[in-house]
Amino acid sequence: MVEKLNSTIGGYTPDNLIAGHEVPLLVKGITLAKNQGVVARGTVLGIVKDSGLAKPVDSTKTDGSEVPYCILTDTIDTDGEEDVKATAYVSGLFNSKALIFGGDDTIEQHENKLRELGIFLRENIEY
Repeated sequence: MVEKLNSTIGGYTPDNLIAGHEVPLLVKGITLAKNQGVVARGTVLGIVKDSGLAKPVDSTKTDGSEVPYCILTDTIDTDGEEDVKATAYVSGLFNSKALIFGGDDTIEQHENKLRELGIFLRENIEY
């Protein structure tokens, strides 16, 4: 029996979201509201007060999702009949240029609140 021992089984391409290990990465389970389309890894999420569901943070909203709560760990497709369970970072050190926001929001609008949550930011060198 001949075995091929030099083939590639999987791969990983770094996305530059994590900016360091000085602040522990803590992950928490969340539930994304259904029918938002694909929500990308690195999206800053807020929690809707009435439902407890996560949506991309958007300062034009008044339902609770205007306030940052966490950062999505993986790209998730939310289209479907049910809300989607996912995980999100609730603390850590992240690349500010890799974060994604809802609406026209920017990092400057949310940096202070993220820091209060234990989410710290720096600019990574792109690679």
